[in-house]
Amino acid sequence: MSPTTLPAGLEHGHVTFLGAGPGDPGLLTLRAVEALANADVLVAEHEVLDVVRQHARPGVAEVHTDTGPDSDAAVGTGAPQLAVVDGASKTAGLPAVRDAAHLVMEAARGGRRVVRAVSGDPGLDAYAAEEMLACAGAGVPFEVVPGVAAAVGVPAYAGVPLRDAQGADVRFVDARTASDRCWTEVGASDGTVVVSTTLDSVGAAAGELVSAGRKPDTPMTVTVAGTTTRQRTWTATLGTIAQTLKQAKVLPSPEGGRPVIAVVGERSAAAQRDQLSWFESKPLFGWRVLVPRTKEQAASLSDQLRSYGAVPHEVPTIAVEPPRTPQQMERAVKGLVTGRYEWIAFTSVNAVKAVREKFEEYGLDARAFAGIKVAAVGEQTAKALIAFGVKPDLVPSGEQSAAGLLEDWPPYDPVFDPIDRVFLPRADIATETLVAGLIELGWEVDDVTAYRTVRASPPPAETREAIKGGGFDAVLFTSSSTVRNLVGIAGKPHNVTVIACIGPATAKTAEEHGLRVDVMAPEPSVHKLAEALAEFGLRRRAAAVEAGDPVTRPSERRPGARRRRSTT
Repeated sequence: MSPTTLPAGLEHGHVTFLGAGPGDPGLLTLRAVEALANADVLVAEHEVLDVVRQHARPGVAEVHTDTGPDSDAAVGTGAPQLAVVDGASKTAGLPAVRDAAHLVMEAARGGRRVVRAVSGDPGLDAYAAEEMLACAGAGVPFEVVPGVAAAVGVPAYAGVPLRDAQGADVRFVDARTASDRCWTEVGASDGTVVVSTTLDSVGAAAGELVSAGRKPDTPMTVTVAGTTTRQRTWTATLGTIAQTLKQAKVLPSPEGGRPVIAVVGERSAAAQRDQLSWFESKPLFGWRVLVPRTKEQAASLSDQLRSYGAVPHEVPTIAVEPPRTPQQMERAVKGLVTGRYEWIAFTSVNAVKAVREKFEEYGLDARAFAGIKVAAVGEQTAKALIAFGVKPDLVPSGEQSAAGLLEDWPPYDPVFDPIDRVFLPRADIATETLVAGLIELGWEVDDVTAYRTVRASPPPAETREAIKGGGFDAVLFTSSSTVRNLVGIAGKPHNVTVIACIGPATAKTAEEHGLRVDVMAPEPSVHKLAEALAEFGLRRRAAAVEAGDPVTRPSERRPGARRRRSTT
């Protein structure tokens, strides 16, 4: 059979062998993201699916290649037609021999585009090579998208450069398959050795290198969960690494089989790691931060927290629903079209969404704003308008609030303003500050309820338990309502959790609910609030280092421990 002739049922099927990198989704290549967006089926181990699925299109079928007694054959939308085959069974008529290869080819049947994602780089994965050969033998077309290999990416995230200015040799060893001859060769070299091993075999690998000729005092770093916010690195020598891990209580461990990357060598910069550890020294590294906002509102805030090394957990505390009586909103939207208003002012993303949905209901688009001045409070509100095709004419130059908008709002001038009316679509619980200020400036205001805010449903039980039990390191409160609603639906955060508030009013509400405020934003901005929390974390880290104490997260304190009052 020629490579271009496909067996029946495989016409036009295609497989992309894709390297998912060592764990950080941000290390996926542009080509990988493109392939994932076009995939019909994803085939990967569970942990790899977690890395790649966010770039897949909605409705993609997900198939995991590893299986256990309680695992499902496939997850995704609809009834799965693909099966997971393990080495001890025959499922859906597929032989157990070379099961993953058969699984990949079965997924490609009927012209489907399959992405077979593997950890690291496909070229360093022996099983991926076997699957490629199987596809070639069956005439299934495939391509390879390289990924960042763990042996290269993990040391970079650990702050351990593999080469210096002298250009020392770098050897890569997989301790799980290395022969005696391999150990002898790397032991005789004075270059850097990168060892892929498991947490419970680090000591044995170090012993092999010493036996092969490396000095026991040769520097060694060991990194587990590299490139993820669970990353942890230990620095020692070949002779002391086993004791170092034992003192750190990581060996023996029920998870001792976890893969790790160890770097060995005089020139590996292990001794300089305190200066080069850029990832684990981020101000909020590994912190679980609760963000009690809707998913749409929390997106940019969560991205900012990730840049500080945090793991944001979004919990909606309010739900947005249409107004009880839609007639007022309908009349206002019609008034926009007929020229009733000089201005429309949006104070939130939800207001933009409500007007946009009403526009779509009537078959209108951004052109209906022609001739109308548009104001927006806040960067996210302005972005939502721009996404709608509307560029705001007025955004507060100072404080992003109703008061800030009034500072810049022009007074009504009958000579220059042909119409004296403002359309203000807002929530049902909005304050009257903006309405009163606009009236004082001479404007008539149609204050319209565009949406209602109601308390959201409680989060899952495990999230509620983490909130009350100290499982979160910090919580960001962006309004008084987020305080009241979070406590109402999930309970009061544990006393070890750092409480950060956007301003004095929110802080007062938090204190009224028995919470002590550790961080307050210097100005009422969610991004300034995240910055303030990062600065708090940085000071906390610096204090621990100066005192010679290990750097820990707030949630790692003993249960029931009292926190010292912090001032910011």
